[in-house]
Amino acid sequence: MPTTLITPLADRKRLARRLAGSGRGFAEQYGFRVTNNPASLFQVLYLAVLLARRGDFRRALDGARALRDEGWDSAARLARSLHEDRARVLRASGQRGDVDALADVLGDLARTVVERYRGDLRRLRAVARHDPDRERTLLTELPGVDGQVVELFLREAQALWREVAPVADRRALAAARRLGLGRSADDLAGLASESEQLAWLVGALARVDLEHRYAEVTGRP
Repeated sequence: MPTTLITPLADRKRLARRLAGSGRGFAEQYGFRVTNNPASLFQVLYLAVLLARRGDFRRALDGARALRDEGWDSAARLARSLHEDRARVLRASGQRGDVDALADVLGDLARTVVERYRGDLRRLRAVARHDPDRERTLLTELPGVDGQVVELFLREAQALWREVAPVADRRALAAARRLGLGRSADDLAGLASESEQLAWLVGALARVDLEHRYAEVTGRP
């Protein structure tokens, strides 16, 4: 896809600051707080699982909100839920495809996080001794978590787990290339002063691509 905007470094930094100016990453823009507590981290993880599925990203957001609003806002609570209840809530939120399989995966994910890490993904980080490669490996050992899910989770978590930065998912990189901001996570890190700001920038770029907001950002049709 052709680049929409090619700018010198000073202009790229100004655009990056404007995009990151909301002070919120992708998940927080849609109502999911990213804080260093077990419930918040687990919600970001199951949001990542849903976002990695094919289909409209808004359905993924609706599904994650439905799980949270049902009271399954932590690994421990979701682990105690019944399969039929998870499937019912997911269907009502508009999930498509094999919803029963998705309900199974989410239940297995919750139970595994409880069994291995007492429901707290910070314990996974501690087991990995804050080593980014080990953290990625341990995450992919969880049910329903593949490389794409890991990227989506760490895109948000890098604001807290600074050792994993820089992380940019494929949507954010697509927007970065089109806007002339760079072609890699390292390029984007060069435009951000810290990992928290990088998470905001990457999240904003992912939203630009998913919501097709290029004209709004560039001022061009």
